[in-house]
Amino acid sequence: MTTTNSNPRDLQAPRPGLPPTPIQRVLLIGASRGLGLALAQEWAKGGREVTATVRGSARTRLHDLADTHPDGVGIETLDITEPEQIAALRDRLAGRRFDLLFVNAGVTNQPEGTVAETSTEEFTRVMVTNALSPLRVVEALQDLVEPDGTIGVMSSGQGSVANNERGGHEVYRGSKAALNTFMRSYAARHEGEPRTLVLMAPGWVRTDMGGPDARFGIDESIPNVVRTLDALQGSPGLHYVDYLGRTVAW
Repeated sequence: MTTTNSNPRDLQAPRPGLPPTPIQRVLLIGASRGLGLALAQEWAKGGREVTATVRGSARTRLHDLADTHPDGVGIETLDITEPEQIAALRDRLAGRRFDLLFVNAGVTNQPEGTVAETSTEEFTRVMVTNALSPLRVVEALQDLVEPDGTIGVMSSGQGSVANNERGGHEVYRGSKAALNTFMRSYAARHEGEPRTLVLMAPGWVRTDMGGPDARFGIDESIPNVVRTLDALQGSPGLHYVDYLGRTVAW
């Protein structure tokens, strides 16, 4: 398994050998709102072919996006905490191939508090959604990704153990740290394979989940997330990076 020590300039440098397959076909898990919706919008705007998921049957803003990009955006239904729904999605998409699988779906805990103050039910909900379920999705859908494609998961800078100097958001932090560890284990099992694996820290972004006091607007984060994923394509191994392509400390 490899990890990057790249800065944004490094990500733009040419790489030896054949050029990577451009990211044109995206399978995006969790796109009804927030960062996921913004990613779908950015990829659709760039002419990419996006297959994106929502939970349930209610109409969302992703449906509005699909109406304006009928040839570029398709919608599937998936609750990532339901293994049978993951298996059903895999069956529906059998025979299709994607350049990028990106798992965005996640939650934060309510109400905030220390680990000891959090109910077992709430702790389980956050851990299952943020750590266990993304890996179930990756394992189930990995064969839909091109051999030289990319598998990415939305992590967080708060998942960094090294950078946790202020505490707070304890359960959410723990769930993202667990996600990072599980992806490192996945990468170790797939060492030497040509796929690019990415843990993305998008920054603290003003969304329903990030809250109104967050540091960045969506338009400051998401276009850079897309550029970073494009730049990392063709760089095998696991990369834990922020939206500007800077390595995040484990």
